[in-house]
Amino acid sequence: MRFLSRTLLILAAVAAGACHPKPAGPAPLAAGPSRYLFLWAGDADKQEADFLAVVGVDPKRPDYASVVATLPVDVKGSRPHHTEYEMPAGGVLWANGFDASRTFLFDLHDPVHPAIRAAFGDPDPFGHPHSYARLPNGGILATMQWEKRGDQHETGGLVEFDAAGHVVRSVRASTADDPTVRPYSLAVLPALDRVVTTATDMHLQVRSRAVQIWRLSDLTLLQTLLLPPGTRGDEQWLTAEPRALPDGRVLVNTFTCGLYLVSGLGGPTASAEFVHSSPWNATIDARRFCAVPVLVDHFWIQTSGPEHAVISLDVSDPKQPREVSRLQLEPDDVPHWIAIEPGGDRLVITGYAGIESRVLLARVDRRTGALTLDTSFKAPGTADPGVDFGRATWPHGASGKAIPHGAVFSRP
Repeated sequence: MRFLSRTLLILAAVAAGACHPKPAGPAPLAAGPSRYLFLWAGDADKQEADFLAVVGVDPKRPDYASVVATLPVDVKGSRPHHTEYEMPAGGVLWANGFDASRTFLFDLHDPVHPAIRAAFGDPDPFGHPHSYARLPNGGILATMQWEKRGDQHETGGLVEFDAAGHVVRSVRASTADDPTVRPYSLAVLPALDRVVTTATDMHLQVRSRAVQIWRLSDLTLLQTLLLPPGTRGDEQWLTAEPRALPDGRVLVNTFTCGLYLVSGLGGPTASAEFVHSSPWNATIDARRFCAVPVLVDHFWIQTSGPEHAVISLDVSDPKQPREVSRLQLEPDDVPHWIAIEPGGDRLVITGYAGIESRVLLARVDRRTGALTLDTSFKAPGTADPGVDFGRATWPHGASGKAIPHGAVFSRP
């Protein structure tokens, strides 16, 4: 009887999983801290080549908080923007030079000797790649902000590439529900056969409140959700970054500092509800937005440019996020990008204004969500935390001040 009861329990668990499949988790990681940080940086005055920088982040090594290598690319003023959000297991990191409509594949198998695996321009008719997500088949799905039609630029789409950067297929994101859609970022949910994309125009020429739902297997656009207002009345604008929760729901933030929960993705229609907001003022804050988040266990950690802070929300109940901590930066610091150390507790922070050319590290307590600045991460002989990119010389030459944006830790 005990064997039969156990068997019935196992079968029930399997059946429950079939009804409510969960997205696959990340691949297991080796123990130990990351040794390096990879930063995609632009030459500040656009007179020299943009480049990838490698910074030591293992406090037990002599290269800690030092730039150990740089790799210039073949363009100037490309506006280095998003990389992948975490370092892939394959060792090749995808990144975009947004203004140049260029994609770069950085080979980082040997971190201190980075190389360019491939680089390419627009996959016609689409241009301005923004974000990249890994697919179960080893390919890459990218959001493309624009579609070129003659001299006009209209709503872009999604492009699937193979691992070498060859186009596999592409689809348009245009919809009568919202002609202002400019595909921005994405979350892939293989277990549900879904992709969720957002729709902010990088040039801010139009604004959208759309979240689009796609079928992953054939990239059919299933639904365009228009987010409702929040308590302040304007949280729905400029949809930013979607992140998948373990139960198959998705949290989506907006640049206007709203947070929304998207549910029902496995069914015929999904829905979105407002769950949280933080301060933002269109007149006062201008381009100071809430931006890139990371999920660390059950904590949603997000940059808040208007508050000059990084905030930590407990989303164990995603319908009722609760702030548990915030890292308050200097009054002129505008954090924008963060990424989490694989299997670790460190966050990298880049941004604008006071930290435009500075890279900071912070720590998150995975039990409580508490955030603290890592004050030990600083170049030898300097007083301020972080690594300064406002320098005259680099390993590749005297190119002057640089502005880092996308940043990821190496895998342990």
